[in-house]
Amino acid sequence: YGGMGLDFSYSIAVAEELGNIRCGGVPMAIGVQAGMATPALTRFGSDELKKQFLAPTIAGDFVACLGVSEAGAGSDVASIKTTAVRKGDEYVINGGKMWTTSGCQADWMCLLANTSEGPPHRNKSLICLPMNLPGIHVAKKIDKLGMRSSDTAQIFFEDVKVPRKNLIGEEGKGFTYQMLQFQEERLWGVATVLTPLETIIEETIDYARQRTVFDRPVLHNQAVHFRLAELATEVELLRSLLYRTVALYVEGNDVTKFASMAKLKAGRLAREVTDSCLQFWGGMGFTSEVLVSRLYRDLRLMSIGGGTDETMLSIICKYMETLPSK
Repeated sequence: YGGMGLDFSYSIAVAEELGNIRCGGVPMAIGVQAGMATPALTRFGSDELKKQFLAPTIAGDFVACLGVSEAGAGSDVASIKTTAVRKGDEYVINGGKMWTTSGCQADWMCLLANTSEGPPHRNKSLICLPMNLPGIHVAKKIDKLGMRSSDTAQIFFEDVKVPRKNLIGEEGKGFTYQMLQFQEERLWGVATVLTPLETIIEETIDYARQRTVFDRPVLHNQAVHFRLAELATEVELLRSLLYRTVALYVEGNDVTKFASMAKLKAGRLAREVTDSCLQFWGGMGFTSEVLVSRLYRDLRLMSIGGGTDETMLSIICKYMETLPSK
């Protein structure tokens, strides 16, 4: 279908390199293409669907988006309300999606919708939805705190008709497929923050060496030295956790616990590094002229998007509860 046939570790290598882009929005938009909207289609989609949607997405001719979150259901995926009702050879879709990255320009959406009245974890399906169909309304481009180079849309569906053959895999398996997609999304997100965090620490060291306060460089304070050393150590620990998780994933293991741990740590560390470093920049850090202020805004999303910190903690707790008692 136009791909290189490489394993997932190569995606992580790409994600790390994209961290050299001096913003968060562009790597995130590419990540939607590579690791958020397409894994389920790649793994479970029919040959016909892959030719229609995956091949042009890999080629860069199509922009993909992921339709999961709703105004009343973000991290709580089981609570989504959008429906896709079977009528003959079609699904009729009604509802809406929120916080849809690339939604204003997407050619197709990997849509999660309720296709039956059954239990919330077994009544959902993933559907390849062309975004030019009648009844699809892109309500607005959302004005965001950060990630401003990436468009985020609110979208409504009103009696949208899509062929049943656009179903990815089996009906009712959408929740499971989406949970698998989340693993790649979260690992991609972790990889994209490593390089920016390193860059911010390095640029803060350079600035603190030049900036003089009370007749000496800011860097010549032991508190500043120690704090930057500690943050650099935390970034390296996060990288080690990511690499271990990716290695296990490539071998075919369930990495839900480790991926959730890495996502949790990446979100919190992104906040910690950018906040601490911005403080050492003083008033200059509060301007829009320096990278640290942009990443302070952009990387704040790591603790929210793709599952909040609290959701990650809940997942980790569930895996800990399955450990045998001593």
